[in-house]
Amino acid sequence: MIAGSFIAQLRSCTKHEQAHITTMMKRRNTRHRAFDPEPDAPDRCCDMHGCDQPAGYRAPRSRDALNSYFWFCLQHVREYNANWDFYRGMSPGQIEAHIRADTSWNRPSWKLGQGNAAHAFSEEEVLDPLDLLKGAAKARARNRARQQQAEDRRAEAPQALKYPLGVLDLGWPVSMEELKARYKDLARQHHPDANGGDRKAEERFKGINIAYATVRAHLVTTAGRDGMARSA
Repeated sequence: MIAGSFIAQLRSCTKHEQAHITTMMKRRNTRHRAFDPEPDAPDRCCDMHGCDQPAGYRAPRSRDALNSYFWFCLQHVREYNANWDFYRGMSPGQIEAHIRADTSWNRPSWKLGQGNAAHAFSEEEVLDPLDLLKGAAKARARNRARQQQAEDRRAEAPQALKYPLGVLDLGWPVSMEELKARYKDLARQHHPDANGGDRKAEERFKGINIAYATVRAHLVTTAGRDGMARSA
């Protein structure tokens, strides 16, 4: 009865409404799996020389042509992505400059605590007979000590990871679990929704996302190489 009622209602719709309903039903019933080929993939073979498999997956040709793509089969797009290094050929200084520019949307920036604003408030100038500020001062001291320890540990990190690790306030080496936990903490603090849609919070959150993605990609790639080495 339900199916018959639905068909009767569908027949009473205009042709345009019927077409829209049919399209939405098809979309709802379509299952998108993680490794399904892209729907707009060209009808041709994989771009890898000698491969005759269908090309269902795209990958950027270079960092200077991110909107121009190779089209590979699943096996070869995995190999290509595993060896992809956006910063290949760049000096450590160029890498850091590029990450800094992306973090601030290519806008000029400066370190916190510089200029007159750095001296706008001093605890020594405030009367605090109940020592209410001492707890906060001790917490800041512990935080500075932790930051210094993380900075010392970053000295052994790959050059391309030193700035992203600094954004996340993490040392090196770092595990995937530590990275995810730190990202969740920072996301709670700096997500725009938690800061009333503040524009600066949005920019900080974007920088955190870029840093997290950079470190995570390195850990995933390294884990993949280690796994292949152990299985060899």
